[in-house]
Amino acid sequence: MDEMLLLRHGATEWSQAGKHTGRTDLPLIGDGEEQARALAPLVKGREFGLVLVSPAQRARRTADLAGLNGYQVDADLWEWDYGGYEGITTPEIRENRPGWYLWRDGVIPGDAEHPGESAAQVAARADRVIERARAAEGRVALVAHGHFLRVLAARWLGLGPAEGRLFKLDTGTYSRLGFEHAEPVLMAWNAPVDCLQAS
Repeated sequence: MDEMLLLRHGATEWSQAGKHTGRTDLPLIGDGEEQARALAPLVKGREFGLVLVSPAQRARRTADLAGLNGYQVDADLWEWDYGGYEGITTPEIRENRPGWYLWRDGVIPGDAEHPGESAAQVAARADRVIERARAAEGRVALVAHGHFLRVLAARWLGLGPAEGRLFKLDTGTYSRLGFEHAEPVLMAWNAPVDCLQAS
């Protein structure tokens, strides 16, 4: 693998409202579709040895609008399962758990469709994705979700999953992971499309 291009899906109704969106399968809103189309220059004219996309429709639609063809849907790229905090904002959670912080305090169990995950469980999925990516030839592209990609970046750098807290990631942005002297490095992070000329 030469480098890994990470695309966070475009905006949804819940991402704009700050609601935790794990396994709830929401579509992109109009702004999110525009964000996804704006990512197309990153893809155009480039070949990818492997393209993996989350099963969520917001990720698949982003991949389609960005022009990533022939991708594989990989369940390991699902967003963090927020359990009982699915669909709830951080301020709402803090009404009952003052000072709550996902990266430190984790989630509570939810219903059968949202049992919840620990940071270690998310990291195990990220590690599997990294292993697949490193076995590929050339460039790799991933289209997934904010918290999952933050954990993946931490694991790429050899950090614990909770260190994903250091890597804020907005919707409709791109990031790049690669190597310097054969060591994993972060090459770009949370870059909006208007930074494309500078990359």
